[in-house]
Amino acid sequence: MQTNTPPRNTIRLTRRGRLVTLVAGAVAAGTAVVVPLLLLAGDRDQARPATLVIPEGWRANQVYDAVDKALRLPPGSTRKSLGKAALRLPGEAEGNPEGYLFPATYPIPEGATPESLLRTMVDTANDKYGLAPVTAGAQRNAMNLHQAVTVASIVQAEADTKADMGKIARVILNRLARGMPLQMDSTVSYALEHDPGQTGQGSGQVQSPYNSYQRMGLPPTPIDNPGADAMRAALNPTPGDWLYFVTVRPGDTRFTADYDEHLRNVAEFHAVHQSAAPAQPDGGVPWSSPSPVPAQPSGG
Repeated sequence: MQTNTPPRNTIRLTRRGRLVTLVAGAVAAGTAVVVPLLLLAGDRDQARPATLVIPEGWRANQVYDAVDKALRLPPGSTRKSLGKAALRLPGEAEGNPEGYLFPATYPIPEGATPESLLRTMVDTANDKYGLAPVTAGAQRNAMNLHQAVTVASIVQAEADTKADMGKIARVILNRLARGMPLQMDSTVSYALEHDPGQTGQGSGQVQSPYNSYQRMGLPPTPIDNPGADAMRAALNPTPGDWLYFVTVRPGDTRFTADYDEHLRNVAEFHAVHQSAAPAQPDGGVPWSSPSPVPAQPSGG
């Protein structure tokens, strides 16, 4: 199954323009009058961004790093502040804000702290997710809110285009309904981020509750912070019977319910990407590359 995890871009923050000191000299009747037009700000204010941009699909670790940089704090400061941030998270999150740091552009007011910025992100998510249509959509698909956010996070990581999101959400729900493992590389990638010592192992060998090749059902938490489009797809998946998908080339994602057809699509994928890394012993490919097909047909 294709698991196309979008590349993680470096942080791009909107920065204030550098303040400039302008001094105008006016000489009148032999008297020099100096008129300061704009005072020079200190170095700290020069580098401080006016806003903090959190892109869709960023993981919590990336958000923490971005807040540290925006507030010019030592690395790890924001993560250490979680315990005193008093975030309004659902009980199922068990204090982990992954999935609830809503992607948006946030102003950085004077006196902002890691706790205040994280609270704003979570409060924004609560405002978005607390709407009646969100609750109704989750219930319609036999999910609670936390499960819906988890599905949306996988959709966000997997989708090659916005148009694919609804279909990928349907594949996830169809596989869950049939008792099939999700077999998504995006969840394995998340596991490896939290246990980098396992990097280099095939996707089927990673020992983690996030290994959706081994573990049935959804991962225990979201794997990133999904945007509104991914959440909308999770709540209103496109009708269809698809169980497999593979992105043969950018913009060309093939969905099917037939395993043999999927194998043909996968063969085309390999023909297009002949320079891809060699297969691993478990029948997959390294987690960081697209893994378009499980080692064996899954589900019944």
